[in-house]
Amino acid sequence: MDDLELLDWRERVARLYLSDADLTGFRAARDELFRAHPQSPLPAAARAGFAGLPYYPPDPAAVVEAPLRPASGTESIDTGGPDGVIRYRRVAVARTPWGPLTLWWIEAYGGGLFLPVRDATCGDGSYGGGRYLTDTVKGTFGRGLTLLAGDRVRLDANYLYNPSCAYDDRWACPLAPPENRVDVALRVGERAYHA
Repeated sequence: MDDLELLDWRERVARLYLSDADLTGFRAARDELFRAHPQSPLPAAARAGFAGLPYYPPDPAAVVEAPLRPASGTESIDTGGPDGVIRYRRVAVARTPWGPLTLWWIEAYGGGLFLPVRDATCGDGSYGGGRYLTDTVKGTFGRGLTLLAGDRVRLDANYLYNPSCAYDDRWACPLAPPENRVDVALRVGERAYHA
């Protein structure tokens, strides 16, 4: 039944990301999912006393619009887990105030858009391997990244979140490749988790 629980987790995540909740309500609902759902990335022992994920304060300046330019090429990333090597195709590069960020398409069944980011807070305030702004395979679309007309994108870094492997070693996660590393400290979104 683990597969059905995982399906339920992904459906709840997608519904949350597509909901009308403001950032405060979104964070509260996400915390509840992490605390109560059997497919939470938190270890079961950490859920009973879980008081919520640590977040930086919201910052309206973390919402930006950026032009996109086409990109090409692929990258293969070994997750180190049962998923093995995953291929990513460059879709576009967003020219953000923080630096250029490549949008990736996951080349697997169904595919999906993926935007990992590693900034100067990683390892010093946020998860060392980087955070995600969107991973549509996991249903996290509609908040951190929104496509706009005219080859533009709206990014809301208040929705940066840790990959599952930040909570428990049982998860394997693709991390931000070098071209998605920026020198600026994005003190927004989710902070490093410590059980």
